[in-house]
Amino acid sequence: MIYENIVEAIFIERPNRFIAHCIVKGKEEVVHVKNTGKCRELLIPGCKVYLQEHDNPKRKTKFSLISVIKGNRLINMDSQAPNKVAYEALINNQINLPGLKGDIKYIKPEKTYGDSRLDIYIETDTEKAFLEVKGVTLEEDGIVLFPDAKTERGVKHINELIKATDDGYLSYILFVIQMDNVKYFTPNIKMHKEFGQALKNAYSKGVNILAYDCDVTLNSLDIKNKVDIVL
Repeated sequence: MIYENIVEAIFIERPNRFIAHCIVKGKEEVVHVKNTGKCRELLIPGCKVYLQEHDNPKRKTKFSLISVIKGNRLINMDSQAPNKVAYEALINNQINLPGLKGDIKYIKPEKTYGDSRLDIYIETDTEKAFLEVKGVTLEEDGIVLFPDAKTERGVKHINELIKATDDGYLSYILFVIQMDNVKYFTPNIKMHKEFGQALKNAYSKGVNILAYDCDVTLNSLDIKNKVDIVL
C-alpha cells in the first residue's frame, strides 16, 4: 500500500473524531483523521505526525493524517489500510491461512454473511472461507492490544465467524498490527472483556486467529511477519 505526497507535521489537538489541528509547513491546518478510534496514547500534543497532502479542490481538508511517531516507533493509524494490505498480502501469498488447501481462485472484499458484512471472502477449488480484518495501533511495552475502545460490532463479527465455521466455511480473524518489532498480541480485556471472551470462544470453536505485523515507512504499509498470540 503506497501513499503519495507525504509531509511532516506537528500535532496540536483533536477537537473531534474526524479532524485534528496540525502545524504543517509553519501553518496551522485542519487535517482529516483516518481513524475514528480514541488513539489517545498516539495523538499527544507536540508529537510528530505524517500527513498525506491531497490536490483535490473538492475536499474539505487538504491533508489526511496517516502515521505518528510514538517513542522510536512509526505507527500507521489509517483505519482503511489494514483491509487493503491484507487483501494485497493474500493475493501475493504473504499470509499463511491454516487449513486452506490449494491456491486462491476467487477473492472478494466485503461479502454479506448472516447479519454482517465480513471483510474478505475466499474460494479455492475445494474450500470457501471468510476472513475478518482488525487493525491494531495500541501498543504497551511492546505488547499490542485490540480493541482500544469497546466494539460491539467486533463481537458481532466474531459470532458470525463462529456460525460460518459451523456451516462448513473456514473462518479467520486477522489482526493487522500497524507497526513492527512487537512482542505479542493479546485482546484488550481491560477495555472490552466481552470481546476477549468472544475471541477465546471463537478459537475453541475452530475459528483461526492470526496476527501479522507490518513494515511501516513514511509512504507505505506492507504485511511483514507473523506475531505470537496470547489469549
